[in-house]
Amino acid sequence: MSDFLEISPEIKYALADGQPVVALESTIITHGMPYPQNLETALAVEQVVRDNGAVPATIAVMGGKCHVGVAGETLEELARTGLKAAKASRRDLAAILVKGLTAGTTVATTMQIAAMAGIKVFATGGIGGVHRGAESTFDISADLTELSQTPVAVVCAGAKSILDIPKTLEVLESNGVPVIGYGTDAFPAFFARESGHGVDYRLDTPDEVAALIAAQAALDMPGGVLVANPIPEADALDADEINGRIAAAIADAERGGVTRKDLTPYLLNRIFELTDGKSLVANIALVKNNARVAAQIAAALAKRA
Repeated sequence: MSDFLEISPEIKYALADGQPVVALESTIITHGMPYPQNLETALAVEQVVRDNGAVPATIAVMGGKCHVGVAGETLEELARTGLKAAKASRRDLAAILVKGLTAGTTVATTMQIAAMAGIKVFATGGIGGVHRGAESTFDISADLTELSQTPVAVVCAGAKSILDIPKTLEVLESNGVPVIGYGTDAFPAFFARESGHGVDYRLDTPDEVAALIAAQAALDMPGGVLVANPIPEADALDADEINGRIAAAIADAERGGVTRKDLTPYLLNRIFELTDGKSLVANIALVKNNARVAAQIAAALAKRA
């Protein structure tokens, strides 16, 4: 993999020096929002990581390399590329590298590349999961498989609200992925603080989460840990209201024949339209909150090394 892995000098030094590092995905940059808001958000999230004692490592695929620590002009280039970029999940990675394409990395591929670089903690918005109607479409995100086989802790605001959350939790359980509620007994639903479903275990401090990550590593367990961190209360959307907007967006997608990898970006954009932009404000708030918690966990984990 070394032929395809490009680690920035800052990240390379931080890892060698035992400093805490937090991986950040790039589909929020390429597919999550337009330029320049995507660049501004990426830089703001990186700053949150730094303010909480860790080094941010934004991950993307560009020029035939998996880049760990995208920054400066390269980060701006990625932001300007936007929707013209590919969207890289595990199945796409080899082809995108060989073709020399620019791609934002999903949760699955960010985990994959982070593990290759030796990064143990990753902050994102929400994981992918089992889509509604999966019993007939079989539409299940590769994020869940990745969590079962790649030893990276993922800090998120639960699963995206557009998904079938009970089935998503069932698949995580079947694959042996511990779902940890960070300061909560309830599994969050991205825009809302509660989904109506519980977590496997509640942990309330970065030290407790770091201890669990270290224990999994000591036991040679192959998979990751899902740390479910609810959106801050001040930024959360009303659960009934957002569920109504999600139902409308899903109906629109069905009428338009939108499926597979196009479905999630379509639904998120349609929900943005249906909520008059409130969903994007909430999305940015929860990503920053996850970056804060991930940095604190990474710092606690580094102290154990």
